[in-house]
Amino acid sequence: MKRKVILPLVIGLGIILLAGSGFWIFRTVKTGSAERRAQLHRNTLKIIEDYLEQDEFQRALALLEGILLEDPENETARTLRDRALRLQREARDAGRTDQGGLDALENALALQAEALAARERLARSEIEAALRRETGAAARAEAEEERRALAAAEEARRKAEEEEIARRSAEVQTRMREVRALVDQGKALLEAGNLAAAVEKYREALEKMPPGETHFDAGIRADIADTWYAAAAGRPGTAEGAEALSQASTHASAAIRRDRTLAQPHATLGRIARDNRQWEQAAAEFREAGRLEAGNYLHQAELGRVLFNMRNYAGAAEAFEAVVRLNPRYETGWYNLGGAYRMSGKPDNALEAYRKAIEIKGDYAVAHREIGRILAARGDTAGAVESFNRCLLHTPGDIAALRELGAAQNSAKNYAAAETAFARALEIAPNDAQTNYNMALVKLELEKPEEARTYAGRAADINPQAVYFYTLGLACEGTGSEEDAIRAYVKAVSMDAKYVRPRINLGKIYLAGGMAAEALPVLLEAWQAEPASFEVNNNLGAAYARQEDWTKSVEFYGKALLVEPSNPTVMLNLSRAWVGAGNLDKARDQYQALLRVAPDNGDALFELGKTYASLGDAASARTSLEALIARIPNYPGKAEAERILGGL
Repeated sequence: MKRKVILPLVIGLGIILLAGSGFWIFRTVKTGSAERRAQLHRNTLKIIEDYLEQDEFQRALALLEGILLEDPENETARTLRDRALRLQREARDAGRTDQGGLDALENALALQAEALAARERLARSEIEAALRRETGAAARAEAEEERRALAAAEEARRKAEEEEIARRSAEVQTRMREVRALVDQGKALLEAGNLAAAVEKYREALEKMPPGETHFDAGIRADIADTWYAAAAGRPGTAEGAEALSQASTHASAAIRRDRTLAQPHATLGRIARDNRQWEQAAAEFREAGRLEAGNYLHQAELGRVLFNMRNYAGAAEAFEAVVRLNPRYETGWYNLGGAYRMSGKPDNALEAYRKAIEIKGDYAVAHREIGRILAARGDTAGAVESFNRCLLHTPGDIAALRELGAAQNSAKNYAAAETAFARALEIAPNDAQTNYNMALVKLELEKPEEARTYAGRAADINPQAVYFYTLGLACEGTGSEEDAIRAYVKAVSMDAKYVRPRINLGKIYLAGGMAAEALPVLLEAWQAEPASFEVNNNLGAAYARQEDWTKSVEFYGKALLVEPSNPTVMLNLSRAWVGAGNLDKARDQYQALLRVAPDNGDALFELGKTYASLGDAASARTSLEALIARIPNYPGKAEAERILGGL
């Protein structure tokens, strides 16, 4: 049977019919994309909540890192991450540690968990490496553009400084140039790594500062602050780096005290605050820098990035709009504007901005990828495939583009192409659970259950999730391994008490094996979770029919029919249940309703004829059975129909 799959995060919905004891059993194979995505998120967040309840902070944080790697702006995951970190700190402060004195079994479980964590770390490291490769070129291009802009700004400041010096007396000019020379020497010492000598050189420069030249003084201190900030950037996490940042902050603040019209020191303080994730302070400093130096687009770019990190997407969009107004040829400004628009819920504006970035820089790979994502969300699979391929033309190792290309190709039912895309992604990150899962879904579509089983098993092994075990169960069924399928479905159920689909399939397997007693509790649990589910109600009707509990069978077939009122299979099932219940009038009416929907349904014609005969309505019985023989001369029950006709 074909299975309709919608990727990257979900399974689609399909039905397989299985004959047994005269009744049909429905099995859910997939779910719709929105439902599956929501279910997947619920699964992961439930596991995280369970870990937090048990003080398993590291495991919770490991799962949260995986979510945030895929979706950095996921508000729920961010909130949970902050909660996990807070609880971890509180536990450490209170002296609580992980449970000690584990017995042999607990030690084994701990080792197993460590192995799982190691696999998850390996998968994340592979993805992170791929992400670094895919974004490296764009980041380098942006850094180079900003370096050029900063160099131009410094050159302009130097020129203004020279003009200022030229207006002074010869003595003051000499002092100013001595100060500038000492500052340049200090900068060279910093770049050479000699921080102590740089401190001394800067001190000497400031001591030689000519009195009364506050504007020049402020500019020199602003330059010194910048050189210290650059030195700190090359020494992250070190004592030297911390000292360099302190020096940068001190000199920038001193520059502002001497001259409040300078933008440069505000920008330096903004960068320091940004690096410390002090977003409000950073935003305030960049706003002031932008006000004081309105023509410098870099201040607006920095402000936009800070506001984006604060999740103030509308404000970020305004800042990036200012960037591209000031520098319409700055492709990164357009790209960032697209991101802000997208997060503000303006996909049309985002699409326009991304396309503008590509007009300027045709090989802007990540912009092509973002266009692909927007088009995929719109259902424009052809456009999405084209955009993802353009991205991969420039960055072949972009794992996100490969996965989403596979998703788009799958949506277009080009399963072979999707298989190729996911294979390429797995070459880059073989331990990525999501890609293994997606590959399993495509393999099912291509009717390669053995291969699907391999990939689904790998996904479940790397990062156990209910949906992965469910898919493993589907693949096991496809290979004829029903016992393995049962184990996979049971595991999926144990991981998510509200996950209906594995219960439906378990019920189907039990019913097919004649184990109605085993099927009933599983299906009733599914019904508690989704009482309006067509498949659950229909299968419950079949399970009760197997036990000859006709009242219950009629009840649940009736519920299924409320969901799909014209479903001929359920109408036939309900008719038979009424016969089993001994209510032949109801059975007759239901058979008649079915024949209005499907006039050539042989089973309905045959069984309606038998029901008329049992009711003593020989004329109607003859009409129904003769219609059966005339319309379906090869009907398997033809001999029985003729025997009944002969007795009327």
